[in-house]
Amino acid sequence: MTWYLSYIVIYFILMFSMGVYYFFKVKTYDDYLIGGWNTGFWPIVGTIISTWCGAAVFIGWVGMGFTVGLSGFFKFALPGILFCLLLIVAFAGPLRRQRLYTLADLFGERFGGKSGIIPSILSAFIYSVPTLALQMVGMSTIFKITLGVELNTGIAISFVLIVCFTILGGLPATIITDALQSVIVIIGIIVLAVSSVIYAGGFQEILANTPIDYISPLGAEGLGSVLLYALSVGPFYLVWQSTWQRIFASKSEKVAKRAGITGFVIAGAISILPYSIGVIARQYVPTDMDADLIFSYVTAELLPPAVGGIVFIGLMAALMTGATSFILQGSSNLTRDLFQRLIKPNATNKQLMFSARLSVVIISILGMVAAYFVTNIETAYQWALRLSATVLVFPFLAVMFWKKVTKHGMIWSMILALIATLSWPYLNLTIDHTIFGFAISILTLVIVSLLTSHDKTEQVRAVYWEDLDSATATTETTKESTT
Repeated sequence: MTWYLSYIVIYFILMFSMGVYYFFKVKTYDDYLIGGWNTGFWPIVGTIISTWCGAAVFIGWVGMGFTVGLSGFFKFALPGILFCLLLIVAFAGPLRRQRLYTLADLFGERFGGKSGIIPSILSAFIYSVPTLALQMVGMSTIFKITLGVELNTGIAISFVLIVCFTILGGLPATIITDALQSVIVIIGIIVLAVSSVIYAGGFQEILANTPIDYISPLGAEGLGSVLLYALSVGPFYLVWQSTWQRIFASKSEKVAKRAGITGFVIAGAISILPYSIGVIARQYVPTDMDADLIFSYVTAELLPPAVGGIVFIGLMAALMTGATSFILQGSSNLTRDLFQRLIKPNATNKQLMFSARLSVVIISILGMVAAYFVTNIETAYQWALRLSATVLVFPFLAVMFWKKVTKHGMIWSMILALIATLSWPYLNLTIDHTIFGFAISILTLVIVSLLTSHDKTEQVRAVYWEDLDSATATTETTKESTT
């Protein structure tokens, strides 16, 4: 326990030192939530890796590898990486030019008025809150395994540590610490993977004792199951606000693209390891163990505390960076999309900073409450992804490519897709859950847009080719402030 406690104390001293530094350095709302649109290549690479490797990777994916095998990588991780790369390659340039804050901000700018409310609420509460809860559950598991802290107490401790660090440093502190933590994350997961192989007797022994279904990319259920699962997960990453934040925070389009591609390629290479660890764990872990506890059990069982402590700190770093990113995502939605756009358009910088930090506390409290009710990390995360994707993906693509999309078409598409996705379990339909939600979304979007006219608040443009007013307005403001 001494090794574990020492590592944890040193880690949080370093984290809060960085938080205090940025508390005094960050002066504006833009800096706090979006890093002043001025973050360089390596910090963006590091924060992408660290944010990707959160509770879902270290805990959920090790458990998934244990229960379904390597097919989990092709169901979940690979589709996510491919869609993230698609977002970076195809959309980083036009999105970065708009100099916005959030996905909902894009809808608010394009359609005007209150059109960003639905995506903002969805992002802040349906995605940010439960995914933050997953990080808190992961941290509490570490405290239980390493220090013997009861799980509910561990959640409360996690809440205090996360909310205090986020209030202090905002996105700049998060990105800089992410860049440093990404090294710990990579080292930790590689050490555990190598140790697992050695402990299980080497690759030949593992292959000889593992059923083929756990090694096959298609698993026991075949190609159809893999593709349907991938469809329920992958498209979400086109509208994953954590990546959007990194695109907006980059100091140029070139940095956004190069750093995004580099970060997600590295993250994709890392992602095969937790599934492999889960498969290998079947050699020596009781098969009836809770899948969400496999990672912590394997680390504590295989490694001496001096080494295992590094792996646990790698996981702690991933969970902290995920938690702060998801909190700031929700804070951006509440502050920019609701407070500034709808309640107080002429808010001062001081008022916006207060709102941002207050919304950090609100999202954190909701995340803590949700953490006490999380029972299955993989299922909770998949539901958040599916719901966000079916509601937001087609409206986003329409904003980028289809000038004829109207405010009414966008709003009704989101509302009906949300209702359809939530009601599917009760309808006894044979059509796949995600396909049903996407079908309702695109049909409503197209039909209603063709039947309605553009609202006077809209900027009628296909944003992929035509910049919104925010791009020009922000550029002019920047020029004025530097003269």
